[in-house]
Amino acid sequence: MSIRTRYDKELAGVFDNLVLMCRHIEVAIEKSVKALVDRNFELAYEVCDDHKQIDKMEREIEQSCLRILLMEHPVASDFHEVSAALKMITDLERIGDQAWDIAEIVPQFGDEGYIKKLEHIPQMAVIVIQMVKDGVHAYINRDLKLARSLDKTDDKVDGLFNTVMADLTALIKKNPDNAEQAIMLMMITKYLERIGDHAVNIGDWVEYAITGNRPKGKE
Repeated sequence: MSIRTRYDKELAGVFDNLVLMCRHIEVAIEKSVKALVDRNFELAYEVCDDHKQIDKMEREIEQSCLRILLMEHPVASDFHEVSAALKMITDLERIGDQAWDIAEIVPQFGDEGYIKKLEHIPQMAVIVIQMVKDGVHAYINRDLKLARSLDKTDDKVDGLFNTVMADLTALIKKNPDNAEQAIMLMMITKYLERIGDHAVNIGDWVEYAITGNRPKGKE
């Protein structure tokens, strides 16, 4: 087997594992928000348990990428492609962390009624899940247009974030007793907003893989 054939085979394996890691992360976000909406604490605990698998997948993809880079002296396009994958899995792992963070908050609500109807938070979750999925698919399919669209989609997430924060701030002003729960909902909203930012980062790394232009990214 030639070095190039081995390279292509290893890279195909990275693609497959990225899709699998992406799917685990999608499920983690879905479960954490569903646990919030349904007050399903057992589901929240599942997200915490599943987090170790996401970390394991990050390490496996990282090892595969390093094996590829050691296989031969890569040309620029190969180096960009594999380096982008290494950067992307860091963002994916952080997204997994934020799904875990949401799940950890959920049991703290207990059986107390929510001070605000949970409509915008599930909307944010649907959008950011699609963003993560689109980012990974853009990388695999070398779809520059899809990768660049993530930044604009993130504007919708930011708009929902601002709406939730304004609503919760008003509820605190109306009744200071709302503060404790409002802060927890603010934290969950912020985690979803950060997931959107990491999805934009993934899109930026896709652009780097395709064009070689190094992205600024979001912190």
